[in-house]
Amino acid sequence: KQIQDIQIGCREVVPFRKRKFYTAIVCRLHQCTPTEYEVKEISTVLDASPVLFPVQFKFWQWLADYYLCTQGDIYKAALPAGLRLESETVVVYNPDFKTEKQLSANEQEVLHSVQREPQQDITKLQKGTDIKNILPVVESLLDKEALHIKEELRRTYKPKTEIRIRLTKKIDGEEPLKQLFDELSCAPKQLAVLMKYVELSGYLRGGVLKEVSKKELLQQTAVSPGVLNGLTEKHIFETYHQEIGRLDKQSLRTVSLNPLNEFQQKATNEILAVFVEKQVCLLHGVTSGGKTEIYIHLIEETLRQGKQVLYLLPEIALTTQITDRLRRIFGLRLGVYHSKFPDSERVEIWQKQLSDTEYDIILGVRSSVFLPFKNLGLVIVDEEHENTYKQQDPAPRYHARDSAIVLASMYGAKTLLGTATPSVETFYNATTGKYGLVELKERYKEIQLPEIVPVDIKELAHKKRMIGQFSPLLLEHIREALEKKEQIILFQNRRGFAPMIECKVCGWVPKCKNCDVSLTYHKGIDQLTCHYCGHTYQPSRSCPAC
Repeated sequence: KQIQDIQIGCREVVPFRKRKFYTAIVCRLHQCTPTEYEVKEISTVLDASPVLFPVQFKFWQWLADYYLCTQGDIYKAALPAGLRLESETVVVYNPDFKTEKQLSANEQEVLHSVQREPQQDITKLQKGTDIKNILPVVESLLDKEALHIKEELRRTYKPKTEIRIRLTKKIDGEEPLKQLFDELSCAPKQLAVLMKYVELSGYLRGGVLKEVSKKELLQQTAVSPGVLNGLTEKHIFETYHQEIGRLDKQSLRTVSLNPLNEFQQKATNEILAVFVEKQVCLLHGVTSGGKTEIYIHLIEETLRQGKQVLYLLPEIALTTQITDRLRRIFGLRLGVYHSKFPDSERVEIWQKQLSDTEYDIILGVRSSVFLPFKNLGLVIVDEEHENTYKQQDPAPRYHARDSAIVLASMYGAKTLLGTATPSVETFYNATTGKYGLVELKERYKEIQLPEIVPVDIKELAHKKRMIGQFSPLLLEHIREALEKKEQIILFQNRRGFAPMIECKVCGWVPKCKNCDVSLTYHKGIDQLTCHYCGHTYQPSRSCPAC
């Protein structure tokens, strides 16, 4: 029946070779039996309903074709790890093993390890022994039938549950409840727990009972778990597990939108006018021009039309401040999605987007383009010029900005690209008419931009007027600021004399043993420093590789 009910977009477990199992996605249903190879049967169907929408298959196909990778690469990047089950090779000791042949020292070590713990995966077995390459040893013991191999499906996602309390079926109505009160009159603590349950659940009010958690009931009554267990043993209460999820369900008091100033309102009207004719619009707004406020008003307009919004940010660090700002206005309609969240939370966000209670707004980094949307109406790509939107390794090496534009077009949605310093390709597309162009030239509250003064350090150094690393003009401005009790920020373009040192013969580059990144050379103190963890090293006088 499972196989008969299978749908496109469902996950199933498929066998690979003799023992391995992987999760796959059903992408097509047909009746054409392959003639060139033998077809294996599906082991298990994991989903009663699809985990992908049809538009996502179309999007995956475009990504695979455009970025020259397989749909399997897209699948691994798109789905949270909790939705991708894989089998794990477990080594099992054979208690009937007897041999007349002499075992090698490595074989004896592995066998002793498995005897101590009869089931171990290969990784754990490797760590528990001093053998560098353990696979040949395991294979040898498999051939001698000292070990067996077993494959177990790894399920990294576990739903979060809560223990809840309810009255047993024998207590049905007010009369049995009154009898219970009389029976428990000699057990005041148990009576207090029962009365508190009746209050919390709304039992006597009729209608649907409110679910009561064991934790809440114990906190409200301040009794020990033993008192509650006593009521369970008397078959008055029964416990059950209820899935509660990890996502924020706490309702927030929302505030109304801030009014736009004259320049912001003009830009908003121009964007809406562009969207009538074009799918993509570039908002070229000066720094501190109030672009985020324009985004918020456009989000509100999109939600009013009953559509969803995808709001992309270039890095995780920016999401916290924007989240607070959006949540004050849109409350629980906002969902946040990025890689710093535990995988279990990302699975629940994915599942929520498939449900009837999906988020109307998703705020996230580049991986958010893979989330399922039912009715996407607007995509906002903030700071579209940032190179963090481009994935380098591993495949798919996609650009989230360009991918988001294509995704939006598949839904018939609009895309807004916002930046103060547009990328060359985006600005070219905007000035040639492919994209719409709206400019926001005034800063919020008409604050003036700071004056930029270029200083010719080379000329000053030639005239020997430089004082260390500083020009006389810079030092003069620093003194003036200090006299006014003001603060100064000095930005340095890089740390160290050189970003790395390299052997001219073989190309060897010293790297940090903790972080596996190249070390920066500081000439003044003749030292190599890792700017990830701070570890320092003395530079080698000769190449250790040569």
